Amino acid sequence: MLNRVVLIGRLTRDPEMRYTPQGVPVASFTLAVDRPFSNQQGQRETDFIDCIAWRKLGETVGNHLTKGRLAAVEGRLQIRSYEAQDGTKRRVAEVVCDSVRFLDRPRDAQGGAMESFGADETELPDDLPF
Repeated sequence: MLNRVVLIGRLTRDPEMRYTPQGVPVASFTLAVDRPFSNQQGQRETDFIDCIAWRKLGETVGNHLTKGRLAAVEGRLQIRSYEAQDGTKRRVAEVVCDSVRFLDRPRDAQGGAMESFGADETELPDDLPF
C-alpha cells in the first residue's frame, strides 16, 4: 500500500498554530494548488487543500510561513470523520505533512525580499533556486 501526496502551492492564509492538551504543537494551513490544465472557458482552476503539520515541523511552519508564501508539502492523505454540532456526520480530507519546503523568500512590508534566517543576501550563493 502507498499513500503519498506531493503538492506545491501558495498559502491562502497564515497558519493557525495551536497546542494539544499534552502540549504538542500543530499548525493547520491551506494550500492553493493550480490544476495543470484549463477548463472549457480556458481558465485554470485551483484546488484548496487543507494541510496539518505536527510537532517541530508544525512550529517551523507556524513561525516562518505566511499568507501567499510558496511551499512544497510532502505527506499522506488522511480522511477523518466527526459528528457536527447539528448531529450530522462529516468527513474531512487533509494532508498530514512529513516535510514542508519554503520555495520563496519572505517579503517585508514594502514588498522587497527580506533576509532569510539572518543571512545577508550578499552571502547567499548564486546557484540557489529562488
